[in-house]
Amino acid sequence: MDAFTSFIFMLDSATRLTVPLLLACLAGLYSERSGIFDIGLEGKMLAGAFGAACVALITGNMWLGLLAGIGVSIAMALVHGVASITFRGNQIISGVAINFLAAGLSTFLGQNWFSQGGRVPSPPAGGRFDAITLPFADQLREVPILGTIYAELISGHNILVYIAFAMVPITWYVVFRTRFGLRLRASGENPKAVDTAGINVNLMRYRAVIITGVLTGIAGAYFSIAQSSGFINNMTAGKGFIALAALIFAKWRPWQALGACFLFGFLDALQIRMQGTELPIIGEVPVQAIQALPYILTVILLAGFIGKAVGPKAGGVPYVKER
Repeated sequence: MDAFTSFIFMLDSATRLTVPLLLACLAGLYSERSGIFDIGLEGKMLAGAFGAACVALITGNMWLGLLAGIGVSIAMALVHGVASITFRGNQIISGVAINFLAAGLSTFLGQNWFSQGGRVPSPPAGGRFDAITLPFADQLREVPILGTIYAELISGHNILVYIAFAMVPITWYVVFRTRFGLRLRASGENPKAVDTAGINVNLMRYRAVIITGVLTGIAGAYFSIAQSSGFINNMTAGKGFIALAALIFAKWRPWQALGACFLFGFLDALQIRMQGTELPIIGEVPVQAIQALPYILTVILLAGFIGKAVGPKAGGVPYVKER
């Protein structure tokens, strides 16, 4: 295998690993742009993955599994919304509680329902999203460079991968080119002005929270019925927190979020490829040290390589309507 083909395979792996990060990052963008900080992205993804795996196993239908994952994630998002918007609770504490709730419930219910230590068995045929071969991919495979890129990098992904990347321009358009997006951003920057204009700030924030639930639900379903087959305990493995770091790194903008998430996805793919290899002088690097690479980068970037990242001015502050 030549170096170019090997690099394309690496990018292909990075693309797959980027998907849940990207969906969670865009989910956090909607929520935080509206003024609701959301540390519970991890928990909503985990709950969505569990719900999708259970329904896909029972029904054998991947689309019903996806809808179940979205529904469960929206329910968790609404819990966070009620605590943060209606009851004006601390948004950070609410998000942490969502993470604990999702981790505990998925393990408890998984053990009680399937008696496999919290694991959900693989769904039957039709319960998992398979790769899609795009038109002419097989015929163009042998064409140098462009054929390899099309057949190996662009083609061969499941539909959730394409949905995730399509959400980047959609999010950009919705947030920066629509009336809804203008009101959403204003709710996170100056909610009093939004209220003065006759717009219900809390309703706007609930809408953003629901969108967050939809996107994290898709991300969770991707984990259990697309990237993998079935659910295992804590299978999100901290991806929600990396998505939050990517969101800050991207300064709450969708195109920059794509770049940040792909960077983390590439490092994740790199650590998988490097496992078991020996480096000059150093020799074989422990697997644990290689697996820590994406998380180490997260800390380094947040420690001072992203410049000044200022979030929405009213972020994390409950809005109280003046009477």
